[in-house]
Amino acid sequence: MPIYEYICQDCGQEFDKMRSFNDADAPIECKNCHSIQAKRKLSVFFAQSDGKAITTSSSGCGGGCGGCSGGSCGSCSH
Repeated sequence: MPIYEYICQDCGQEFDKMRSFNDADAPIECKNCHSIQAKRKLSVFFAQSDGKAITTSSSGCGGGCGGCSGGSCGSCSH
């Protein structure tokens, strides 16, 4: 089961929770203020291969350059 990161829209508390993929975006109670206004955060992926660090996110250009299609991109310098 994946671990998802959340942030409470009311108090700003960040926390994580192990949940099924189907429940990832379902309402979840904040561990701090007990509000149900917590939203899932965008998580960043980190891997290391051949001594080089590789980081990416779904909006970043680290792995596939979805935003710039491999051309010159100001947001990821790829």
